Amino acid sequence: MPKKMLPPFAAVLALSAFVAAGMNAAVAGDDALVTAPDDPAVEWGPCPGFFPDTCRIGVLNGNPAEPRADIFFKVPANTDLVAHTHTSAERMVLVSGRMRVDYEGQDPAVIETGDYAYGPPGRAHSARCLDAGECVLFIAFNEPIDAIPVEEQSGSSQ
Repeated sequence: MPKKMLPPFAAVLALSAFVAAGMNAAVAGDDALVTAPDDPAVEWGPCPGFFPDTCRIGVLNGNPAEPRADIFFKVPANTDLVAHTHTSAERMVLVSGRMRVDYEGQDPAVIETGDYAYGPPGRAHSARCLDAGECVLFIAFNEPIDAIPVEEQSGSSQ
């Protein structure tokens, strides 16, 4: 059975609800912050509905519905992420695991732990967390966070 497709704004709303529900204990605000994915202060919530149920997001700084939010994005090994885009550019560092990323119009790239990756705004991409353990990405967004499935953009229905 296919995953439920969310309207383009639903990913932002889901993340905003995550923050509004108080799931932001690690948010830095005006304080300095040093944290890691296994820090109990990082509260993990769900990803947008078209991603696997095992996908989790931890808000580190800012409000996902506003510009300049930072998150941890986590998926188990051997997990595929469907093709999607973002309104914002993504600046990423792979904190753990090993990930293959396929950007439309480019050769696939494998990101190793510690590698930096840049995703241009609006560029369709898919990914797979490979078999080197759980993948955790630190992602900094310029614009409010959204994730729009490519199927939805092409007018396909559920």
